[in-house]
Amino acid sequence: MYPFTFQPIFKERVWGGRNLERLYHKPLPPGAVIGESWEISDRPGDASVIANGPWAGRDLRWLMENHAEELLGFKSGGSFPLLVKILDAQEKLSLQVHPPAALAKKLGGEPKTEMWYIAEAARGAELYVGLNPGVTPAEFKNKIADGSVADCFHRESVAKGDVMFLPSGRVHALGAGLVIFEIQQNSDTTYRVFDWNRVGLDGKPRELHLEQSLASIDFEDFAPGVVRSIYSSNPVLKVRVLVDDPLFRADACQVKRGERFHLSSDRAQVLGMIAGRLVITHAGRDLELHPGQFALLPASLKRVTLQARTRVEFLHVQNRQG
Repeated sequence: MYPFTFQPIFKERVWGGRNLERLYHKPLPPGAVIGESWEISDRPGDASVIANGPWAGRDLRWLMENHAEELLGFKSGGSFPLLVKILDAQEKLSLQVHPPAALAKKLGGEPKTEMWYIAEAARGAELYVGLNPGVTPAEFKNKIADGSVADCFHRESVAKGDVMFLPSGRVHALGAGLVIFEIQQNSDTTYRVFDWNRVGLDGKPRELHLEQSLASIDFEDFAPGVVRSIYSSNPVLKVRVLVDDPLFRADACQVKRGERFHLSSDRAQVLGMIAGRLVITHAGRDLELHPGQFALLPASLKRVTLQARTRVEFLHVQNRQG
């Protein structure tokens, strides 16, 4: 086992753009409006292909079928527990919700708790997240009927570097002019509440899921704010806790140019580059990461050595599922 990088899987979306090419030099297909780059995925039909090392060309599904315990740190017959994406939202996304774990199976879906790291934000960019104080289920239903349900959503202004945690059941949508890193449970269940009366790439209105949405929404989740943590004072590796959840822990990390440091874990770890150049050294081989790239560190590596070629910022995610 060794640190893995993967080939991105691009998804065309009606609300997408071309910023992943501009910001991260992603090889986007010509002329396509790309809203999502799936960086680490073990979804049916969308398994990430290994891009580096002796197993280049094999995929994450193969790793899970043949090396799950080495990869995760425990025995598993299931899928890789995390799904990692970059989203380019040049238009607003649909107002939506993901089903909570207690209801997901009954509703025919999968629970999905996620985190958004704001990598770039246009001036005035905002999130639709949670409900405005006092909104009731009855009022919410009435405003769905008259087309004004967006008025029920709390709107949170955001800037580059902000973070929003989205547990299952929290209604939400990305506003326009945002590029985000998304860390989530391995799930692709989304229930749309409202889609701004627009049509999809096929020219038809996209499906809404009102019954499932109303069953999933936490109607006591009012006006959530961005994560308010601060960086530690460690002179080598400054750490800011973003999410500390039973599903995963996510930190933002800053390292000065030239510093050498180590990461250790008995579970799978994911690194996501925000800025700078970071080198991972393992078994005498170097893997250099650039902004917009992600690496998966198998649990069996235990301790990994890293060095900042420039000042670096990155996300450090540790899986806790299983």
